[in-house]
Amino acid sequence: MENMFSFMVTLYLIVNVNGQQTFLTTKETGKFYLKNSRTPRWFPFYTIGRFRNDNCVASNNQQGTCMVRGECTDNGGILAGSCSTITNQAVCCIYVRSCGATTQYNNTYFYNAGYPGTYGGGGKCTLVVQPCDANICQLRIDFLSLSLAPPNGDGFCLTDSLQIMGGSSRVPSICGENSGQHVYVDFNGETPITIAIATSISYTFNRQWHFQIAQLSCTSSTLAPSGCLQYYTQDAGTVQSFNYMSAGNSLPNSIGVPGTRQIANHRYGICVRMAANMCSITWSQVDSDDYSFTLTNDVGAVDPALLATAAVQSQDCNTDFIVIPNPQQNGQNLPSDRFCGLGLVPTTTATKPFVLYVNNDGNEDLDISNRGFYLTYTQNACPIV
Repeated sequence: MENMFSFMVTLYLIVNVNGQQTFLTTKETGKFYLKNSRTPRWFPFYTIGRFRNDNCVASNNQQGTCMVRGECTDNGGILAGSCSTITNQAVCCIYVRSCGATTQYNNTYFYNAGYPGTYGGGGKCTLVVQPCDANICQLRIDFLSLSLAPPNGDGFCLTDSLQIMGGSSRVPSICGENSGQHVYVDFNGETPITIAIATSISYTFNRQWHFQIAQLSCTSSTLAPSGCLQYYTQDAGTVQSFNYMSAGNSLPNSIGVPGTRQIANHRYGICVRMAANMCSITWSQVDSDDYSFTLTNDVGAVDPALLATAAVQSQDCNTDFIVIPNPQQNGQNLPSDRFCGLGLVPTTTATKPFVLYVNNDGNEDLDISNRGFYLTYTQNACPIV
């Protein structure tokens, strides 16, 4: 009578994937037969074990994760091109998730049901994000598309809201138009982070969301500093308050006047990575938009051509304002670091790190038709000494 045993032999190969040496594991599994305890026969079955999951660019130009073909499909991923010139088993895998899903993969995409179509509203859509390993410290969530119902005229997200929970850093409630924005969220150990979008069917609106969710290692050069909800790494660029648009809010506030686009109770930091040989940063409102700095007071009471001249810079800014530490204007030190009103004079600071703080309080009744801010920043070279 023949005796049968299970066996597994593991063969390790060193190959080059994405320019780095990576271990591939080939497992040969079969049945081993003994005849007269001498003659072995086996029938091999081949699989390739897991190797390092590097970032990759998929054939559709989305960000993916390099992994074994079978692992990608087994976990619900989409094959989108090769990420190795050595083996066709290493593929760029894209993970797409929608409502009620969980992910533990880097570069996951989160869509509304029916995307790229819109969603009429009703109920809550959640995604639970687990850290893919013990060395993950942050999420960067890019709002490639985010269009929800606007805040009410008092700036509160009562109809629709995006909430991000479970992290050790606070993310305020977000609603309205926010395509192109992003946030960073710190993991709280191994606790998952939940992204929840609540919408109301009672308000007719075409919602849409499409997020890219990147997991950042604790040693990543793109890790946002502590206290930074948003982090920009270019030498120059633009920043906006959430739900900023040059058009006003169509909803009236509680006293029956045109409401604000600003979202109430937003307090956070916008950080900019200091570039080499740069020693200061200048913040200015966008010249092409008359409403690019409208934080407090009544926009409707001022001629749009004069909005940029209605700046306020002092301790009078105690409701909605931005903070630029140790500011200078036209080379002169200013007595206060708070800025509000209906205009911003170009303001420079050499304080490091480069941070602009945002403070919106919970009372927007007197902030009539305000939009928020839309600013440019420019880093300035260190003086030659």
